[in-house]
Amino acid sequence: MKPKLGTWGSIIIMAAIASTASVAGTMYYLQAFSRQKLVVATTTSLYDTGLLDEIEEQFEQKYPIDLCLISVGTGIAIQFAQRGDADMLLVHSPSQEIKFLQDNYGVNRKIIAYNFFQIVGPNNDPAQIEGLSITEALSKIVSEGRNTRATWISRGDNSGTHTKEKTLWNATGFDCALLRDETNWFKETGSGMGKTLIATNELKAYTLTDIGTFLAYSQATSNLVPNLKALVSQEAELINVYSAIAVNQTTNPNANFEAAITFTKFLISEEGQQIIENYGISTYGQPLFYPAVELLKINTEPMAQMIKDYAYFDGSECPPQYRCGYPELYG
Repeated sequence: MKPKLGTWGSIIIMAAIASTASVAGTMYYLQAFSRQKLVVATTTSLYDTGLLDEIEEQFEQKYPIDLCLISVGTGIAIQFAQRGDADMLLVHSPSQEIKFLQDNYGVNRKIIAYNFFQIVGPNNDPAQIEGLSITEALSKIVSEGRNTRATWISRGDNSGTHTKEKTLWNATGFDCALLRDETNWFKETGSGMGKTLIATNELKAYTLTDIGTFLAYSQATSNLVPNLKALVSQEAELINVYSAIAVNQTTNPNANFEAAITFTKFLISEEGQQIIENYGISTYGQPLFYPAVELLKINTEPMAQMIKDYAYFDGSECPPQYRCGYPELYG
């Protein structure tokens, strides 16, 4: 007995659906497997603010590359890259970055953004540092701390912020390691910026933070640090510069160098710089970070010189001996 026409029609339709599903499934898996993975070890200040989430979303829409972000302090991020667990860095510690280049672990460093560090502390400011210079403020915190009227919280994690803090203490005439031994008022968290800010808030203490993370934590819908306010900021000594560095394929042949360069180009493109420039304005009334590429290109003063004085090596963001092709990055 022959099947009825309706039965044949059902069979044809079901076959067509199965065929379409098979093609769609095949295309999905081909697309999934055709996407590359780029592991980026990055500082907590870029990650905790949410900026990298927005960058990741727009980058992955444009390129067949999945960003895998590892959020740690700069020192640990560099360790990840050194042992081959990351393809590139997004960090903010020039003294550590130059060593990374000199040791042949990194190439093609490119400055992408900047903001400022600042000292934040209790709303009642027991050490009375508001409006003082950075050296005056740190000196007063030491004096008041030793008199049990103030507490300082350090990240103590070899991050870019911690490195900056140690530099500022040295410039003020104090050894951070010796201050750490004064355990009654000088404390370390060994944690990222967000957790350090929360600890500082709980203890009504003082700390050094980047302005981006502080704004994100203090002006969120549920204020995470209600006991703190910014007290010292916007000094040349407090400039904070962020750079992208690709891992050197000569040292680590498995590094996804091409994807790292693609991401670097996106970050310094007009689109990438606009993401940085606009991020935070609608929520906080000001950007959390500022784009650096055009500013350095046209040499906008005084900010360009501040960045160069702090984050250039031998007059360049990346001296020629630490470049591996792609001269257009520095045109």
